[in-house]
Amino acid sequence: MDFTAKFTQLQQYFSHNKTRDLAWRKQQLQQIKRLVVDNESAFLSALATDLGKPAQEAWMTETSYVASDVDHTCKRLHRWAKKRSVSTPLVAQPGRSYIQPEPQGTVLIIGAWNYPLQLILAPLVAVIAAGNCALVKPSELAPTTSALLAKLIPQYLDKNAVSVVEGGADETTALLALPFDHIMYTGNGQVARIVMAAAAKHLTPVTLELGGKSPVYVDDSADLNITAQRIAWGKWMNAGQTCIAPDYILCSKRLVTPLTTALKAQIINMFGQEPKQSKSYGRIVNQRHTKRISDYLADQDIAVGGEFDLENRYIAPTIVINPARDSSLMSEEIFGPILPIIAIEDFAQAKAFVTMRDKPLAAYIFSKNKHQCQAWVHDVRAGNQGINDVIMFNAVPELPFGGVGPSGIGQYSGQAGFDNFSHLKSVLARPFIKDLPIRFAPYGKIKFKILRWLR
Repeated sequence: MDFTAKFTQLQQYFSHNKTRDLAWRKQQLQQIKRLVVDNESAFLSALATDLGKPAQEAWMTETSYVASDVDHTCKRLHRWAKKRSVSTPLVAQPGRSYIQPEPQGTVLIIGAWNYPLQLILAPLVAVIAAGNCALVKPSELAPTTSALLAKLIPQYLDKNAVSVVEGGADETTALLALPFDHIMYTGNGQVARIVMAAAAKHLTPVTLELGGKSPVYVDDSADLNITAQRIAWGKWMNAGQTCIAPDYILCSKRLVTPLTTALKAQIINMFGQEPKQSKSYGRIVNQRHTKRISDYLADQDIAVGGEFDLENRYIAPTIVINPARDSSLMSEEIFGPILPIIAIEDFAQAKAFVTMRDKPLAAYIFSKNKHQCQAWVHDVRAGNQGINDVIMFNAVPELPFGGVGPSGIGQYSGQAGFDNFSHLKSVLARPFIKDLPIRFAPYGKIKFKILRWLR
């Protein structure tokens, strides 16, 4: 398969400078909002089919998220796109220095299946805001949502500037062979390495939004009821298939039983005694992932849940106590509704436990001890952090979102997204005024002395 013609058409349209027009960008952004608002019922139905997403959860994390992102971006676009003046040192005077954001060109967006609408359209908001053309590839593992995006995007957006390709690994491989100006990929580290290797052939910059094992440390001072409610919401939203969901909990031995009890109470409050029957609890994306996750439960100390149904892609909200540190459950990102709780001695051991592992996409702490909270933020390296809550930093549009090291490269959301998909060009403008001779050859001791003083 060959997408060269489609790619070339986007490149040619970009070269006509239509996408540089801020009025065009705003109009396209509003069309993205119209796309999700006009077709909200269809998207909610598609997300229910693909992932069993409850309507309110899908609205909060997918359709409303995108609409709010458009509103935030449109209000600030003129300011973000303006020249950004910087100071000019004495040695370059008289002169005016500034940064001029400009579009990069044609961007490839490869979406993920866990939030198949948001993870296509939210990056697209940033890409369009920055004045680029885009080719989007929705995830084939959420086929209903993918088909709906492929149908609707050409109806709402400029077909010369935004194109859609559906498909799986073969289509993605063919797209990666093309010399895009930027590639945005959301998914797992294994595929990210393939994306990066393909991008390297064209020296194409990449934004990789990955994941990792996002830890939670719960201090003895934490309010257990509030802590349990917030962790339960973040962990079992989308049946645990969220890249910034709590992956495991660290707490003192004394806290293991009361915290488990509090979490179990919140599971019942949110999903009832039989979560399988709850309209507020989702499903695993497919049977292959259901088996992968359920296999983690072999030989584990299951305190809550543990039930699963491969045929119906169901795994109950599950809590496991003290799994082996070298088990698959603790060496791989779970990306499902299993929550291990690990007993540690103290805060220092919790930090050591986290810092000796790969840098995660998120790290959380629940504590009333301000000193410990500050130390956690300072000492634990992670893409994003939350104090006394989980996931909610993603609701703050001006907080850049992205990983570090194995959990990702680059950031987007708000101005960070605009900047990420822009080239921030440096400019120095000087008038035709005769320069002092000290800068030019022939050099000498006096010139050298003056230059050193000016520096």
